[in-house]
Amino acid sequence: MDFYKSAVGLLILLLISSVTNLDATNKDEVKTKAFSDSYIFERNGKYDAAITAIKAVYEESSYEMNLRLGWLHYMSGLFSESIGYYQKAIKLLPYSLEAKFGLVLPAAALGNWAQVETQYKEILDIDPKNTLANYRLGLIYYGRKDYGKAVKHFELVSNLYPFDYDSAIMLGWTYYFLNKYKEAKVMFLKSLLMKPDDTSAQDGLKLIK
Repeated sequence: MDFYKSAVGLLILLLISSVTNLDATNKDEVKTKAFSDSYIFERNGKYDAAITAIKAVYEESSYEMNLRLGWLHYMSGLFSESIGYYQKAIKLLPYSLEAKFGLVLPAAALGNWAQVETQYKEILDIDPKNTLANYRLGLIYYGRKDYGKAVKHFELVSNLYPFDYDSAIMLGWTYYFLNKYKEAKVMFLKSLLMKPDDTSAQDGLKLIK
């Protein structure tokens, strides 16, 4: 009798386990289908439909869903909502650079440059040599005419990518405004090696002469 009860109990546990696994599999398939549909809608410019597809299976604890909704709301022009989803994604995975770069997009669209600057600084706290964050933070400081801060970021990028035009030309102009004309000339000449007809570099050289 004890053997019979044990066998029945084991069978019930196996059945429950099978049902649970099947339910989990079905949920995963539904989520995958939702993402697939959202990509199709996005390619056709149907952002509202793409958002609806993800929201139909939305889980607040899902980094991937929050990241996806952050992007789709940004593409829809719903910048405040986009920021909210990106912030949720960052809270779930604080070391995610992609979520921080994502948040920059709607923040910049809203003209919230303090939030943009904060994100770039947080990215550099995690990845100090991130060239994109360094370059863009350099641009922010350059735009403020804070050349002393800008030069550090442009120098880092230029040292990592010596034959990169964008960092070279910006470093040239930053040196110029810091009255470092010799260094500026070097960068302007290097810029012309990458873009021989570049008017910005040519203008810089004329000013130094």
